[in-house]
This record gives sequence, C-alpha cells and structure tokens, in this order.
Amino acid sequence: MTMIAEAATVSTLFASQRRKLAVAGVLFALLMAALAVISLGSGAVKIAPARVLEVLRGWVAGDPEIMASREALVIVSIRMPRLLLGAMIGAALAVSGALMQGLFRNPLADPGLVGVSSGAALAAAFTIVLGDRIFGTVSAQLPFILLPFGAFFGGLASTLILYAIATRHGRTSVAVMLLAGVALGAFAGSLTGLLSFISDDRQLRDLTFWALGSLSGASWTKVMVIAPLVLPVLLAVPMLARGLNALLMGEAEAFHLGIPVQRLKSAAIVMVAVAVGASVAAAGVIGFVGIVVPHLLRLMFGPDHRMLLPFSALLGATLLTGADLLARTMVAPAELPIGILTAAIGAPFFLWLLLRRDRSLDA
Repeated sequence: MTMIAEAATVSTLFASQRRKLAVAGVLFALLMAALAVISLGSGAVKIAPARVLEVLRGWVAGDPEIMASREALVIVSIRMPRLLLGAMIGAALAVSGALMQGLFRNPLADPGLVGVSSGAALAAAFTIVLGDRIFGTVSAQLPFILLPFGAFFGGLASTLILYAIATRHGRTSVAVMLLAGVALGAFAGSLTGLLSFISDDRQLRDLTFWALGSLSGASWTKVMVIAPLVLPVLLAVPMLARGLNALLMGEAEAFHLGIPVQRLKSAAIVMVAVAVGASVAAAGVIGFVGIVVPHLLRLMFGPDHRMLLPFSALLGATLLTGADLLARTMVAPAELPIGILTAAIGAPFFLWLLLRRDRSLDA
C-alpha cells in the first residue's frame, strides 16, 4: 500500500509540474503576442491595437483594400521585419546562453561574457572594413551576405578557443572559462579598435552600430538572410536536452549513460556559433540576454533542459521585443541602441547572481 501511495504521489507531482509548465507556456505566449501587437502599433505613426490586428488579418488574407492603407505599409514594410528579426535574435541569444550554461555546467556562462560575441563582432568588423578593399566595388552588393558567415566563423573560433583553454583532462574550469573569456573579449576588442582606426566614415558608422547593438537596420532582406541560420538551430536545439541533462552529473556519468559526449559538445558549440554569429551580423553585440533569460527560467522551473531550451527561446524573443519597444519609445523621436538597455538590465542581474552564489557558498 505504501508503494502504491508513493507512486500516486509521484504521479500527482508530475501532473502538477506539467500543468505548471503548460500555464507558463500559455502566459509567455500571450505576453509575446501582446508585446508584438503593441510594438507594431508604436512609433512615429501611432496605430491602435484593433487596427494592427485588422491589418495583420488583411495581410494574411491578401485583402488589397487593407494592404493599400498607410497603416499596412508601415506595419508590413517597416515594423514587421523589425519585430521578426528581434524575436529571432532574442530567441537565438537566450538559447545560446542556455546551451553554454549546460555545456559548462554553470549558470554564469554567456556568449557575451565569455568572448563569443566579441569574436563574432571582430569578424563582422573585419568584413565591414576590409571587405571594400578585398572585393572592391563588388562588395557594395555583398556586405550583408558575407556578414553572417564572417560573424559565424568568428563566433565559432572564439568558442573553440575558449573551450580548449578552459578544459583540462575532461574537466572544465569555470574560473579559467570566465578569465579566458575576458581575455578573448579584450583581445577581440583591441583588434576591432584597430579596424575602427583604419576605417572611413561610413565604415566607422557601421562599426558603431555593431558595438552598441540595434535593430534599426531591420528589413525583409535581413530576415530572409538570418532566418535560414537561426531557425534550424532553434528547431534542433531541443534534441540536445537529454544529453545536457545527463551532462549536469558530469562528463563521465553522461558517457556511462550512453550519451555521445564529444558529439554533444561539438553540436552545442556549432549551434552557439551559428546563432550568435547570425545575431551579431544582424544587430550587433547585444549582451546579457543569454544569462538573464535561462537563469530566470531555472529559478522558476529548475534545470531540466527539456523545458529550459524551448522556454528560453520564447522568453528571449519576448524580452528583446520588449527591449526594442522601449528603445524606440523612451526617447522618441530618437532611438536608444538596444544593447544599452539589455546591459542596463543584465549587468545588475549578473551582479546579484554573483552575490547570491557567494552567499550560498559561504552558507
């Protein structure tokens, strides 16, 4: 009877957890939808939420009368690509943070903090400044086609170097990881500064865009270039959840459970490089999304990556959509770089996280 009662208790707990996750998923989705409607209606041309929904319905249905309106032109041509680009980048950065935290088995890991974003930004800067010299006048048609690939290889190189430095005898040192990330970021920053020094006025403006992060250059072309890189990562990432859960116990334990640890590491590294590289290429360096979102979810629901990875994508998209909305409206008609806002939110959160971990260790 005792075993039956225990089984019933466990079943009740699982059912309660599933309900909790379902409710959280619905709430996050509704929040994202509400922010999307508000974002599409906010700006120099104010559009009421009801009218935004009407335009979206007309866009999907192909209604020529609705699509001929000024509101439809503003929403579909200007604000919709910005919304989609921001949502993809927010999801990509949050999932990258969750992957790195699972790979290093530490919630302090983040692509921006450990130099991955800096490496991607350096490669993007290299493409901007030296692209004109290498490709001549042809490069005027190539910059954004080349940028995602350049940023991808820069992010991949940074991630591989970081992992090689921080890992010894199958063990990854968090202290070495953070220090090496700071060093890699500083080195990449110095080279980016050198490229800024030799750039012309147009290239310098582009480099300033990468340094601060912004979605102001969003267009359907950028969405079409970035989507084939980011969306496959977001779709494939849940397949790593079981391996990352096993990796929480250690690499040896994960190996004995039948997890191909080296293959898991390689897949995670490539996915982080693709997601971060594409994000940096499209919007510059946007920090702290990758550490804030996964850790908030971990505090709410625990470390299970089957929940953490998909929810990180949803909450990351929501967070960056909200940050972009603030960036466009706080100092209107001017626009704040979105990287400033995410850093203003993320830096205090990171300090709180460090202090919280110190107190738990002292206890």
